[in-house]
Amino acid sequence: MIISIFLIQTTQAQGSLKKLLKKFNQESVPYIHVENLDDKDENTVLLDAREPREFEVSHLNKAICVGYDHFDLQKTLQQLPEDKNAKIVVYCSLGIRSEDVAEQLKKAGYTNVFNLYGGIFEWKNNGNRVLNKNNKPTEEVHAFNKEWGVWLTKGIKIYE
Repeated sequence: MIISIFLIQTTQAQGSLKKLLKKFNQESVPYIHVENLDDKDENTVLLDAREPREFEVSHLNKAICVGYDHFDLQKTLQQLPEDKNAKIVVYCSLGIRSEDVAEQLKKAGYTNVFNLYGGIFEWKNNGNRVLNKNNKPTEEVHAFNKEWGVWLTKGIKIYE
């Protein structure tokens, strides 16, 4: 009974997340799902499209903070491999801002760019590890604001 309720709630939440992302995204960049991402893979470049204050609270292992409000494509390109086929995964809180950044990378010629479905929230909701500004494991995740924070169901929500 408890498992059935959990599965129903999870399915409903996933359906709602799918609707939310469809509402805000053009789906111009393919998604990569949390279960298909290994944050320890040395061949994958992880870009965090959240603001530095969000990144400092927590981020994925070896992620590079590129921001969103002041995203600088030229500065970001300097941090990427010259190989335009390098695997790049961009994430944000839920996968909305990251699509915009990923689109710019595709326009710059990168061909193997993905948007993390559900972002760092989905990453943490699935029990994966996040790191603080000192690269130490933390339970804290910047929840952006109270409206978007409802999508973070595991960990400690931080708003500033």
